[in-house]
Amino acid sequence: MNFPSKLIEDAVNEISRLPGIGKKTALRLALHLLKQKESVSESLSQAILKMRTEVKYCAVCHNISDAEICGICASNKRDRSIICVVEEIPDVLAIENTAQYNGLYHVLGGVISPMHGVGPDELKIASLMKRIEEADAGVKEVILALPATMEGDTTSFYVTRLLSARGVKVSTIARGIPIGGELEYTDEVTLGRSILTRVNYSAE
Repeated sequence: MNFPSKLIEDAVNEISRLPGIGKKTALRLALHLLKQKESVSESLSQAILKMRTEVKYCAVCHNISDAEICGICASNKRDRSIICVVEEIPDVLAIENTAQYNGLYHVLGGVISPMHGVGPDELKIASLMKRIEEADAGVKEVILALPATMEGDTTSFYVTRLLSARGVKVSTIARGIPIGGELEYTDEVTLGRSILTRVNYSAE
């Protein structure tokens, strides 16, 4: 792709680094910004920089947050007896959009995948166990809302074995989610029903 300006080329190269954006789309975005007032580009760059430097990860559930503790963990309106375990942050957003769940979350930051060098120690499993073991936590149920993949099932099995001696009910979302599917791309109705019709998870 030939560019009339080295500055445009540099901008396109940077924008196209974003997932799902090719060079043609990046060029359209760059030309769009070029047509706008300079203040638009300044606001965009300031928002991105502020997000990158100031956004935190919740010290409890590892969700994104503006403070040390996220709004969900800090809320006294949430059911603190239930923790929904998910792979990544977009899964929290997907479940929240269903408006069918009012408990807490725990973001593992991935799933166990020996082929990719990801073991239990690389995930936030230890901090989940710590939450469960805290005397005042009062956690009665852990919902495993992990991908319906081999890696997701391996992770569910591993977490269930750890929880089996702690007297905590372990359930998994109903398999209305297609095999190999990601929660982030599942429609809200299907995801909502899966949460409501969750079933006990067995590590047998």
